[in-house]
Amino acid sequence: MEDLLRVGVISSAHGIKGEVNVFPTTDEPEMFAHWKTLRLVEKKQSRLIHVRGAKYFKNMVILSLEEIADRNQAELLRQAELYITRDQATPCGENENFITDLIGLRVVDENKEELGKCTDVFQTGANDVYEIELLDGRKVLFPAIPSCILDVDLEKGIMTVHVMAGLID
Repeated sequence: MEDLLRVGVISSAHGIKGEVNVFPTTDEPEMFAHWKTLRLVEKKQSRLIHVRGAKYFKNMVILSLEEIADRNQAELLRQAELYITRDQATPCGENENFITDLIGLRVVDENKEELGKCTDVFQTGANDVYEIELLDGRKVLFPAIPSCILDVDLEKGIMTVHVMAGLID
C-alpha cells in the first residue's frame, strides 16, 4: 500500500499573488482548507509545501502556498501533482478503499479461479467501475456494486468478484 495519496493536480496560476488553481482528485476537496502540508511532485522531484489558505470556485480549489510568492513561480508548477500522506486522509468507511490500493489486486471469481488483475478504477456518477485485465490480456469492466464485487481483501491482495452473465465471453 502506497503511503502517498494524490489529492490534486495544479492546472494553472491564479491571479498575481502566487495562488494556483488545483483540480482536486479527492472525494473531499474541502479538506484542502485543513491540510497544512502537501507533497508537491513535479518532473520527478518531490518537496513539501505549506498551505497558507484554500478557496473554492466551481470545481476547482484555489491554493495559496507559503513557498510561492508570485505568478511567475506559480506558472512553473503547472501539471505538478499534490499528495498527502495516508495518515492525513479521512479514514475509509466500511466497504470503501483508496483507489491506489485496488490497482494491482489479483482478481478471482467466487470459486477462487484466477481471472486477472485490477488495472484501473473509473469514477462514474452512479458507481465506480473496475477495469480488470484478464489472464488472456483482454480488459473487461466490472461495476463496483455489492452483487458484483463480493470482497476486497487488501491484506491478501485479492478481489473476489461474481462474473455476471455475458460479462466475460
